[in-house]
Amino acid sequence: MEKPKVFESAGSFLFFALAMLLLLLLRLGVEYRDYRAFIEKPFYFTLASVENAYRKRKANRSYQVLKLHSDEGLHFYTTTHRKEDLSGSRVRLQLFPNENISYLDYLGTFYVKSRIKRVMPEDVSMKKRLMEKVASQHSDSRLANFYQAIFFATPLAHSLRQKVSQFGISHLIALSGFHLGILWGVVYFLLYLFYRPLQQRWFPYRFALLDVGTVTMLLLGAYVWFTGAPPSLVRAYAMLLFGWSMLVLGVEILSFEFLASVVLLLPVLFPSLLVSLGFWFSVAGVFFIYLLLHYTKGWDGRVITLAVIPVGIFLLMLPVVHMVFPATTPMQLFSPLLSLLFIPFYPAAILLHMIGAGELFDTALLWLFEIDTTVTEHQLAWWSGLFYLLLSFAAMRYRYAFYLLFGAAFSYAVYIFAAV
Repeated sequence: MEKPKVFESAGSFLFFALAMLLLLLLRLGVEYRDYRAFIEKPFYFTLASVENAYRKRKANRSYQVLKLHSDEGLHFYTTTHRKEDLSGSRVRLQLFPNENISYLDYLGTFYVKSRIKRVMPEDVSMKKRLMEKVASQHSDSRLANFYQAIFFATPLAHSLRQKVSQFGISHLIALSGFHLGILWGVVYFLLYLFYRPLQQRWFPYRFALLDVGTVTMLLLGAYVWFTGAPPSLVRAYAMLLFGWSMLVLGVEILSFEFLASVVLLLPVLFPSLLVSLGFWFSVAGVFFIYLLLHYTKGWDGRVITLAVIPVGIFLLMLPVVHMVFPATTPMQLFSPLLSLLFIPFYPAAILLHMIGAGELFDTALLWLFEIDTTVTEHQLAWWSGLFYLLLSFAAMRYRYAFYLLFGAAFSYAVYIFAAV
């Protein structure tokens, strides 16, 4: 017996889409009102947390670039000539907004001139103490930075961020749906081990997906809050919560209609997603997963998990990524393998750091970080990218379009990696 679809008919989906678009317009209208009020002020005082800080030089003068998150929810960059390292600090700033900040910039992350009025040390919170405990288990600061990023959503240092991008594994570092998916599996499985005997003895009429799933979602929600609720993680949690809710209701979630409903709903809740590259890349990744699953029905599950998904996603996402990021290295060919290895590595690394043995993988990680590789640039032309996206949509319905799509992605991979 097949599970019911998210929408009974094309008409019901169209009604939902129109309703979401109307709500989105209303949300954007409210955001635009706030935007106009912001840029029309001659100055603006706010308290903000410094999420990242790095030094640059211009005309033989050094300055810091700060990435901040204000208490009002604004994400912005600014610069300062202060000498002290402001990473992790709380600051009181006087902002000087102007018309150079566009509405789209305001929705995402923008640059604004400022004057720092006061610097306050970061509160010694539980998160800070845990970050220090993680760092104490590593002699190399790069490793401490790496683990803090994948556990607590802290920014990577500039040099390390460049290194992971050369391997095509940035998606493994920035906390997102991939990490929450792994944590969901681990937490749900461990809770189920305790729940199952109790269910069989005392309440066999209960539904494990509802009971264990509810506790799992609450724990993951607490984790998102604990990390400071970075936008990428909030987005991923909202998608996971929506997907679990549909599973509990018995609705088919491995469908393009479900993905479309999520894409329509999330920007209504979080309008900034409209200008978030991370959001659209994650949408593209899930879309291609659905596409691969759609055309590999009946295949062995192990083949799909170990080969079809990691290799297929790598190939199909290459043209999409190279529409924006042209950097190409031969080490990116190992991205599917590293993505697979990350699945057991991530929960194992958490457990090892909990028992004080977090240095176990240090030698292998340092070897990986120190590999030198050549970097070339291959920017996919916008018209080629547009054709590729249209072919992707056609592949939802036509098998031959899917074959053409996969062939185009494979040919593009051969072309760019043969040249490096």
